[in-house]
Order: sequence, then C-alpha cells, then structure tokens
Amino acid sequence: MTERVAVLSDIHGVLPALEAVLAEPDVAAADRVVLTGDLAAGPQPGPTLDLLVSLGERAVWVRGNADRELVTLASGGDTAIPDPIAPWAAARLRPHQVELLAGLPTTVRLGDTLFCHATPRDDEEIVLVDSSYERWAEVLAGVPDEVRTVVCGHTHMPFARLVDRRTVVNPGSVGMPYGSTGACWALLSGGEIRLRRTEFDAEAACRSIVDTSGYPDVERWVDFFVRSPASDREAHGVFAPRAR
Repeated sequence: MTERVAVLSDIHGVLPALEAVLAEPDVAAADRVVLTGDLAAGPQPGPTLDLLVSLGERAVWVRGNADRELVTLASGGDTAIPDPIAPWAAARLRPHQVELLAGLPTTVRLGDTLFCHATPRDDEEIVLVDSSYERWAEVLAGVPDEVRTVVCGHTHMPFARLVDRRTVVNPGSVGMPYGSTGACWALLSGGEIRLRRTEFDAEAACRSIVDTSGYPDVERWVDFFVRSPASDREAHGVFAPRAR
C-alpha cells in the first residue's frame, strides 16, 4: 500500500477522543482514514457520526458488531447486549445515520490490505495477539493469498504480529482503550505500520461528555471507560476464553 492510511477503530461515541485523534498531523495528512467499526455505541453517538461524515471521501467505513446492533435496536429489534447505553444510543440516531450504519460493508480491501472489525468472517469473533497459529489459520482461511496485511479491531488492545507470513494489525480503541489512557490508532504508510496513541485531557473530556451527552448514567460510564480504563490484563482475562 503506497497511500498513507490512518486506522481508527472502536470510537464508541467518545467525541473528545475522536477530536484529539483527528487533530493529529499524521491523521490530517493521511490519504485515507479507515474506520474499522463500533463507531457510535456510546455517550455521544450523533455528534460522533456527524464528525466522521465530515471527513468526506477520505473516510473508508467498515461496520462493527456494535454498529449492526444499533441498527437493529433503532429499527425496533432486540439484541443480547447487556450494556444499557446501546439502546439509549440507538434511540438518539437520526434516520439517515441509521441508514448509513445499515449500509456499511463488513470488510474493505485497499490494495493488499484487508480491513475488518473482528475477523474477516465474523464481526464478533475474538482473536488475540497470543492466539495460536492454528486459531489464526482458522479465522483467516477464507482470505485471498494476495492479501498480505489484515487490520482488525474489536478487542480494544493494540498489537501487530506475523501470522504465517501475513501481518495482522489491531490499532486498539480510540474511545475505550484497554491497557492505557489516551486514544489508540494506527498509521500505515509505505509498508510501515506504526501503532500510535494520542493523549488528551481525560478530565476535560469527562466534563464535556457529562455536560453534553444526556445519558442518565453518564458519570459512571465516563469514570469507567474514559477516566479509568480497564487494564489489558483484565480485558485479556475476559476475552481469552472466548478466543478459544
């Protein structure tokens, strides 16, 4: 891939984190901004989507499981999501935003790089940096041989590793990172992969979200996800049984 591509995943409706990443010079200068899903399920769903739409043709959209679930909820359906912010966020989306999320692809290919949310075949499947070669071979079995890099998200923990001559990249999460503060993303340029983290004022972000969100339990939400994110070890302990 010769283009400079910024990859933003799992924004989860945290507008201050997204604004901080979009202000990064390398993101502003990127030829493409690939959004690998779970964009709006959080405390500021509408404004987050509005800002992403403002990127225009530079933005390349991929649908995540939370985006799919928002569409289901907004359309009167039901899901198994235990988090009460999801139905609240779905009810705040405008019709054209629901239509936008409903029409997004589950994978996008740019050159020899494939972008997805969880895995190329499933938007909820869990694979981790320490998943076995056998497990990775299973989830990548349908990917064409000419794809040399697979970029995913979903687990909110950044990594880059080789899997049988392929590179697999997870940029981490912009809005709900596990294992670090700040907003995680990735930059792909000229065959180089850089995992990046943008620091921002978490206290100011929490105040802004509380003042503008309207979500009834917003103070507890920002305290857990923005002010004091879970550690990567805690997240790995939850995900590891599902990754098998």
